[in-house]
Amino acid sequence: MRLAALLAALRPVLPLVLGLSLGCSLSLLRASWSQSGGEDQCLGAAGRPGPLAGRARPEAADGRPGLGHEDFRPRIVPYYRDPNKPYKKVLRTRYIQTELGFHERLFVAVLTSKATLNTLAVAVNKTVAHHFPRLLYFTGLRSAKVPHGMMLVAHGDERPIWLMYETMHYIHQHFGSDYDWFYIMQDDTYAQAEQVKALVMHLSINQDVYLGRAEEFIGGDEQARYCHGGFGYLISRSLLLKLHPHLDSCRNEILSVRPDEWLGRCIIDFLGIACVSQLQGQHYHTYELAKNTEPEKEEEEEFQAALAVHPVSDMTLMYRLHKRFSRIQLDRAYQEIQDLQMQIRNLTSLTPAGEAGLTWPVGINAPFLPKSRFEVISWDYFTEQHLFSCPDGSPKCELSGASKADVSEIIESALEQLNSRYQPLLRFSKRQLLNGYRRFDPTRGMEYTLDLLLEAVTQKGHAHVLAKRVSLVRPLSKVEIIPMPYVTEATRVQLVLPLTVQDVDFVANFLDMFAMNTLDTHDNALLTLLFIYHPYDAQRVSQVDVFAGVKAMVGELEKRYAEVKIPWISVKTEVPSQVKLMDIVSKKHPVDTLFFLASVWTEINMEFLNRCRMNTISNWQVFFPVHFQEFNPALVYRGEQTASSSTDFLRDGHFDRYSFAEACFYNSDYMTARTKLAADILDRDEVLESMEVFDVFLHYSGLHLFRAVEPGLVQKYALRSCNPRLSEELYHRCVLSNLEGLASRSHLAMALFEQEQANST
Repeated sequence: MRLAALLAALRPVLPLVLGLSLGCSLSLLRASWSQSGGEDQCLGAAGRPGPLAGRARPEAADGRPGLGHEDFRPRIVPYYRDPNKPYKKVLRTRYIQTELGFHERLFVAVLTSKATLNTLAVAVNKTVAHHFPRLLYFTGLRSAKVPHGMMLVAHGDERPIWLMYETMHYIHQHFGSDYDWFYIMQDDTYAQAEQVKALVMHLSINQDVYLGRAEEFIGGDEQARYCHGGFGYLISRSLLLKLHPHLDSCRNEILSVRPDEWLGRCIIDFLGIACVSQLQGQHYHTYELAKNTEPEKEEEEEFQAALAVHPVSDMTLMYRLHKRFSRIQLDRAYQEIQDLQMQIRNLTSLTPAGEAGLTWPVGINAPFLPKSRFEVISWDYFTEQHLFSCPDGSPKCELSGASKADVSEIIESALEQLNSRYQPLLRFSKRQLLNGYRRFDPTRGMEYTLDLLLEAVTQKGHAHVLAKRVSLVRPLSKVEIIPMPYVTEATRVQLVLPLTVQDVDFVANFLDMFAMNTLDTHDNALLTLLFIYHPYDAQRVSQVDVFAGVKAMVGELEKRYAEVKIPWISVKTEVPSQVKLMDIVSKKHPVDTLFFLASVWTEINMEFLNRCRMNTISNWQVFFPVHFQEFNPALVYRGEQTASSSTDFLRDGHFDRYSFAEACFYNSDYMTARTKLAADILDRDEVLESMEVFDVFLHYSGLHLFRAVEPGLVQKYALRSCNPRLSEELYHRCVLSNLEGLASRSHLAMALFEQEQANST
């Protein structure tokens, strides 16, 4: 009875149990068969690898891949540090490209001479030098004066073979490990820079490349060819590295009159590589100019496809060639744009939005769509004489400089487009610009809307005046990386804090923040205090020192941090001119000191100090941050609890654009600008009272002045004391800073509303 009841209970799951058992048994049998069959297939009759052996990688006894295989299996190398050795901080490179061993793409060398340095070499520099990432000029003997903007290397000997030998040796020594391709040309060669860069982008760096216009040696082997130097030639990095050990032998053993033949013979004899004009599907097209050639009339396909043109006899011909090839490239670009626009129009009908999703101009991003009224991009109104949105905030100013050139160019472009569309039926000429509007859309570029009063003339000579509205877009072009000098975050920052009697109450908070964010974190920053005594207080300093409390706090700080010394400098003056104070500090520090000119309300933090280091570049750029000024809490919160800085960061305040008190700059740059200022003002020291450090750099340095909002530089609200003895402009800026720092318009409106309600009741 029990067995029958058990079988009746298991009967529903019996098929499942039998199926699982049968499946497991068959899978085990199949695994054993495949394993035994695989061993028979992978081994031949004599134990050699069979046809399938390529799938397995033979390994050595230590687990590493065997020899003869280029594909290696990755291995995880565990980190191990010897406990007996002291720990040393690893200094990593600034860019991952450097750490991974990547190279720059192209280096260009131009062979010139003393006779042509100020003519043809200058023409090369003005036409193509700005298109290449790195270009150097090599000559035997240099002139007394090197042309501006040209990097010249003189070898001291005008012999052509010696010049080529020294040039190749110099390139290998200084740039052999930094670049993948080396393009060598003469100063009587015109090269299309963009075409040369496009050529190296399509070539593999794994081959030894000697590419140029292949020429036969006189009386030599037909298979052995050298690259003609007049048309330029391209050498790969691997070829340069292999060639360098043989340069001395080539100089002693190979006799030649032409340097390009000498180099070609050297490469062929020692490396067995001949010059080629075609490689990896890429052609090196050249064109040989005949005498009295007119570049403007050249329509041959060979001329238009040329990467290099030779010989160029004078500077004028070089400029004419550059103009002709620039026009050819521009026409090609316009044609390519038209083809792409046609393809976009044809494909738009297949998209979900259909033709309604086609933007104008075709291929340019659609205009920015604001999500609220605060995101609306305003239009600036202008005429041909005036601009009604001025940088200084005034309602109307004269149209001049770049803005005037921009408006003139836009009007000319509008007339050109109208005439190209309606000619020969109509010909338009401008009478007057009625209205002009422009705005900058960060998603697409500068947009313009023009109301033009035009005169239209028909083919029969009938004239008619009409008004027409046109819309234009100046789209954002290709983004370029501006080369900047290398800077490091390890630079020591010297903080300079000027203090007056009115600032004494705020020093404690400044020193606490300085200790917490720099001394506790061991940041590479020092502090110098500048005590500014009024003449009356200076006379009584032996009895009553107005800065005695500050000096006591500094002493306590030095006791707490034994390795820290905070020096101070005492100055007596009625008018604390920022320039005069900086003159005193500058003389007491080395020229390579990085100064941060701070104010007593500044809250120092590591984030800002790093940006101060990165944005300040010696002999290149100074940094004037725009700090964030918090509003008056009495007006903003009106008795309510103050919002926490962590949740409402940069909310109840504004960036104070009227303040130039904070600055980051190098002492050497300040001393250079100060010397020029001294020569300009002579002995009129009263002029310094109306200037700030910003004015010194702006008018007398020639450096880049980087002024940007700095969210890491936050200041608590405090009513600044404005010295009426300063210049009118400085005093006016101080007053405006205090007024705008009270509260926002909404907060001021609420305060006035509450005051009126209180007065009415």
